[in-house]
Amino acid sequence: MNKQTHQPDPLPCLDSQASVALRPAPQSPSPQSLDFLCAAPSWGLSWLLAVQHILVLASLLCVSHLLLLRSLSPGGLSYAPAQLLASSLFSCGLSTAMQTWMGSRLPLVQAPSFEFLIPALVLTSQKPSHTTWAPGNNSQTPGPCVGTACFTLGSWDESLREVSGAVLMSGLLQGTLGLLGGPGRLFLHCGPLVLAPSLAVVGLSAHKEVALFCSANWGLALLPILLMVVCSQHLGSCLLPLCPLRTPVPPTHTLVPVFRLFSVLLPVVCVWILSALLGLSFTPQELSAPNIPPWLWLPHPGGWGWPKLTLRGLAAGTTMALASSTSSLCCYALCGRLLQLTPPPSYACSRGMGFEGLGSLLAGLLGSPLGTASSFPNVATTSLTQAGSQRVARLASLLCIGLGLSPRLTQALTTIPLPVHGAVLGVNQAVILSMGFSYFYSTDIDSGRNVFIVGFAIFMALLLPRWLQDAPILNTGLSPVDVLLCSFLAEPVLLAGLLSFLLENTIPGTRLERGLLSQTSPKPIKNALEYELPAPFQKLFSFLPQSLQCLCPRPEDTGDEEQGRLEPRETTDLLPSPGDLSLSPIMTRAD
Repeated sequence: MNKQTHQPDPLPCLDSQASVALRPAPQSPSPQSLDFLCAAPSWGLSWLLAVQHILVLASLLCVSHLLLLRSLSPGGLSYAPAQLLASSLFSCGLSTAMQTWMGSRLPLVQAPSFEFLIPALVLTSQKPSHTTWAPGNNSQTPGPCVGTACFTLGSWDESLREVSGAVLMSGLLQGTLGLLGGPGRLFLHCGPLVLAPSLAVVGLSAHKEVALFCSANWGLALLPILLMVVCSQHLGSCLLPLCPLRTPVPPTHTLVPVFRLFSVLLPVVCVWILSALLGLSFTPQELSAPNIPPWLWLPHPGGWGWPKLTLRGLAAGTTMALASSTSSLCCYALCGRLLQLTPPPSYACSRGMGFEGLGSLLAGLLGSPLGTASSFPNVATTSLTQAGSQRVARLASLLCIGLGLSPRLTQALTTIPLPVHGAVLGVNQAVILSMGFSYFYSTDIDSGRNVFIVGFAIFMALLLPRWLQDAPILNTGLSPVDVLLCSFLAEPVLLAGLLSFLLENTIPGTRLERGLLSQTSPKPIKNALEYELPAPFQKLFSFLPQSLQCLCPRPEDTGDEEQGRLEPRETTDLLPSPGDLSLSPIMTRAD
């Protein structure tokens, strides 16, 4: 065999079972511009990428919990706030593991989302109901707390228990909808004119929260933003040697785009260390406690009181379930498009919804005031770094479970400066916004029908919550009804999805206008087999009753993709084709 080659192998990280290989472009680019597509990242890279996802998750976790605690009346918790964060991390880890193994099978990290936070804020701001049912807990509602000693009396416990009850009922409702196959059937009618406004509103809806946390120190917030832009965009093609742990033939060195792969990890760690050296502390009082949390602690149901089930909680939980289901369906489509898979089939969407509901159910039982849903910031990080796989998501779930078992380690995440959290969420929300706009190019953007649908859905979804905030005139005299109406009208993502879905399916239009006959979209490099369960789980799901067979693929689902429905076909053209080496991604799933 001739060992003399005129050009070095640009794919040193591919193993012998890699199913996709990139060929040099006709213009023969320089070695610095060559990229590679790994069948699965090496174990060393996978662990570092999992840590990067944990930092993004920590930003979303700290921001959402801090906003919820700040909305409560002056008081405090009867336990360390780090235990509350640890309980949420533990449930996020369990939900991520279920999602990647038995749910949609997409590498999606589960995290508390703003779709749970908005109804929780509405619930805590309304007057409490007198009719409650708290199983396993006979404690009475405490009276008003006066004085500085309130911080140690646990005056926030009752409010958080009611929010946990809403999360529990949200999980029950979402899980039931998933088992009945409703989300999967609904997703078949969600074309680009439904996904584009929803994703655009997701990116725009968090601008106030991002500005709030960045304003704590704009200099410290601009530094990680600048570093993330430089690492991901300007130094993205800079290759550095890195010895992988998994290669067919051990090479002397492997060149990988380190700055692009860790364009979030490196800036966050650098600014975190810099702020510690300068003595800058931005840890909020709500997330700190006078007592030291334990090193080891197992989250368990009833740890600080059982969830309180009320009619007001049922109203808030209904909105939580609908809003989180809407955002997760958009997240499935976006993640599948980034990974160049076929659009998620109906059974994968329904199965994913079912396990997301189970994750929220566990979160509510463990006392977490926020449920779990597919994290948009983590999907944006996957797009920013162009690296993602099931292995990375599963390692992230292990790290979440490990941090959830140690509140002391979880408390270390609260020492990340708040401006850094704002910077991380700001960059990721901007990426989500741009990916939402990319769906417009699959449609006839010059069509007056499409212009009206997109503009009306986005504007009204942002207008109604603002109107409700400035003119809260909804007062029916029934607290559960008020909570339902206020929380429903305050969810911009739910409003955008609902309005765009109704307009898209009621206003007449051709398939070309809707973006269902796009000829510019490249075919996906993988098919629907990626969404199927492993063999052991397939045998387990085969024992399900006939009414739950919607969670498994039917014979017609595994046939020729070109003969199926074409509505979601436009979700495969975000990234360039594998032949474009200068911009090719390094994202796949693990076997």
